[in-house]
Amino acid sequence: MAEQTPVETLAFQAEVTKLLQIVANSLYSRKEVFLRELISNASDACDRLRYEAITNPALAADDPEFKVVLTPDAKARTLTITDNGIGMTRQDLVDNLGTIARSGSAAFAEELAKTKGDGTDEEKGKRDDDVALIGQFGVGFYSAFIVADKVEVTSRRAGQSEAWRWTSDGKGSFTIAEADRAGRGTTIVLQLRKDQAEFADPDRLRTIVKAHSDHIGLPVMLAGGKDGEETLNAASALWTRARKDVTEEQYKEFYQHVAHAFDEPWLTIHTRAEGRLEYVTLLFVPSTRPPDLFHVERKAAVRLYVRRVFVTDNAEGLLPSYLRFLRGVVDTEDIALNVSREMLQHDPVLARIGTAVVTKVLSELEKKADKDADAYAKFWETFGAVLKEGIYEDIGRREQLLKLTRFRTTAGDKLTSLAEYVGRVKDKQDAIYYITGDDAAALKSSPHLEGFLARGYEVLLLSDAVDEFWIPSVGMYEGKRFVSVAQGAASLGPAPETDKKDAVDAGELAVLLALLKQSLGTRVKDVRVSDRLTDSAVCLVADERDMPRHLARMLKAQGQLKDGVASILEINPQHALIRTLVAVAKDSAQRVQIDDVGRLLLDQAMIREGDPPADPADFARRLSDVMTRALGAK
Repeated sequence: MAEQTPVETLAFQAEVTKLLQIVANSLYSRKEVFLRELISNASDACDRLRYEAITNPALAADDPEFKVVLTPDAKARTLTITDNGIGMTRQDLVDNLGTIARSGSAAFAEELAKTKGDGTDEEKGKRDDDVALIGQFGVGFYSAFIVADKVEVTSRRAGQSEAWRWTSDGKGSFTIAEADRAGRGTTIVLQLRKDQAEFADPDRLRTIVKAHSDHIGLPVMLAGGKDGEETLNAASALWTRARKDVTEEQYKEFYQHVAHAFDEPWLTIHTRAEGRLEYVTLLFVPSTRPPDLFHVERKAAVRLYVRRVFVTDNAEGLLPSYLRFLRGVVDTEDIALNVSREMLQHDPVLARIGTAVVTKVLSELEKKADKDADAYAKFWETFGAVLKEGIYEDIGRREQLLKLTRFRTTAGDKLTSLAEYVGRVKDKQDAIYYITGDDAAALKSSPHLEGFLARGYEVLLLSDAVDEFWIPSVGMYEGKRFVSVAQGAASLGPAPETDKKDAVDAGELAVLLALLKQSLGTRVKDVRVSDRLTDSAVCLVADERDMPRHLARMLKAQGQLKDGVASILEINPQHALIRTLVAVAKDSAQRVQIDDVGRLLLDQAMIREGDPPADPADFARRLSDVMTRALGAK
């Protein structure tokens, strides 16, 4: 039928426009990636319809053999990719091809903008990174504009009579109009650029499909030849093959397909379970962090198949959220094919499979940590913050997860385990000391560490938000308590280098403490002498029963805490400034300075912790007044 509705022109989402500008105006050394991405999307569309047809067979009854067909036309300089999958409605076309419908889209566009170049080898390398980002952010469709100056997508949703055509030259807008299409599925026509005619060559297409899409579990056909349609790939599910029959290159290509990624897998886990439960797992740990890793929904991304039929890519109840960095498939014989996605999360068989898979994954991580500490350190830097979530969420596996945990410490630059830390503790040390903050490097210079380091204590440097939650839930490790160096009193005894210093008179020091408390009032919970400072004049600590200062800052930044928690100001009586203040406090004529200096000391302590002064204008005025008096100016 003829088009019944007028052509409608719509603008791309801003992030898509930025992406397409880079794709359209750059040259890439791996242009063929576009075909892998489009075939992968077509395969996914077929998988989704295969599942929908379990409960509604009519959706696929007219064309039950799923496939992807490539039709090159060298004369017209076009390449057509057709699938008979689930298809798209008009709104699907707008949502899926007009926006980057994933978390982190703004960051995605920003990363792409950083990698633009003109033509040097280094810049070409950066442009390869652009392609990698396209895959990582799940927007592989747009890679079509690497080779095409016009893309036309015609699609008809299974079970519906209307078809729609999406057309764009990748320059800021696209059109939508009603179209003709005999059956369900999607057809993509690429009008190839003049210098990309190679992708209308059948031999070139054969090579690309064999190299990048051989693992696709349905036929990828080449049309237009003398003998009709030719199958280009093995067309069998890779995970069903024996491990010995799969090459590392095939594993890599399958990982990149299932994860829509361009990095190489850091770890591959391919197992088959037989007996009371029968299932196959082919799982990958990526080498780079997926962009939605810290999305608030914390969804796992492993695909569930039942007897080679795709069911869902987010099976709640299969894997815990702290393993959401995993990519790959789990295929089982023991779940009913017609089970609804809503019922899956309560399926006891799925839960038992999930338990076994988690055990296997953690076991493989342990092996990797034992055999190759440097490689494991790279994994930990990438995914450690996520794995630590399991310490307080999965109590049954807490000990195993603690064994896998690694830390930065004050003892050196290498990551260390808790077992290694405990093996290095001082005699009679009954605590594992730690400090939390936003950056491990910055934590190394925290004044809270001074007294501990002076006495030879090693301190864990914890810079992940999750550390504020798992530490209290664990409490102890191998009989030693976790103790924050920034909270509660630190009864460490005298530091070696301070033994020879003249002690400040206790009575005179008490006068200064009283004046500081009076000056600071409710701004602090208390002012007291510090046992943890050796070099700095002051620091702020949380009371032992109060919320940690770092956690309070986090919650306040997220709008979950209106006001901060008043902290204790600790002073170092051996510091030259404090000793001078003790002398000032004895002279009633000079005591007026205590107010200014006390406020400045509090602001100084806040700045050292990464907080702004409570009143920046007041801070600037007081600092100016103190400097003026110090210089003898009038």
